[in-house]
Amino acid sequence: MNLARRTMNAPALAAVYEHAWRPTLFYLASGRTTGTDRRDAVGALRLSGPMRVLDVACGPGNFTRYLSEYLTKDGFVTGVDFSAPMLAKAAEDNASPRVGYVRGDARTLPFADGTFDAVCCFGALYLIPDPLVATREMIRVLAPGGRIAISTSYAEDNLFGSASSLAASLSGLRLFDRDIFPKLFARAGLTEIDQRVHRFMQYVDATKPLSDQA
Repeated sequence: MNLARRTMNAPALAAVYEHAWRPTLFYLASGRTTGTDRRDAVGALRLSGPMRVLDVACGPGNFTRYLSEYLTKDGFVTGVDFSAPMLAKAAEDNASPRVGYVRGDARTLPFADGTFDAVCCFGALYLIPDPLVATREMIRVLAPGGRIAISTSYAEDNLFGSASSLAASLSGLRLFDRDIFPKLFARAGLTEIDQRVHRFMQYVDATKPLSDQA
């Protein structure tokens, strides 16, 4: 396990992640606040009504519970994460009648095809081994007509970007280029693909076509 993944599995980080670690690092990386990211996530996923939502690599549930507040009736958000300390913190701080947490590997999600109306992964793909495998798993469990949204790292295709990628790789982090996720989504048959880049972060969302449109 590399340094980055060991850090994310540390109980000490779980204790400060939501209120200090994540807001600070993500603001430096993107120039965006957690509040802005959360509001944009709701819009990108088009949350409403009794939707079934999956939050991959949910950490301490700082997005998971927020997303659940936009659902009604039988709407429910499932947060999945590999880190036991993060999930313990999620259950402690971000429990809700519309939220549940599951321990699992993003590369082999423990859900059937087409289970969820919306699937997201915010600020974690650069930590997950085999991130493209994990992304394909997210698409697999997304129902036809559903929305997928991710945010992850970004490196420009120039000397500075190459240097940044090398520095990040030493700790186990990955920086992705502009094309990798839009192309993956397109090859999977997704539509309405939209990408926005903010400093060292990229935000990509798309729709899985209805079965009769695939």
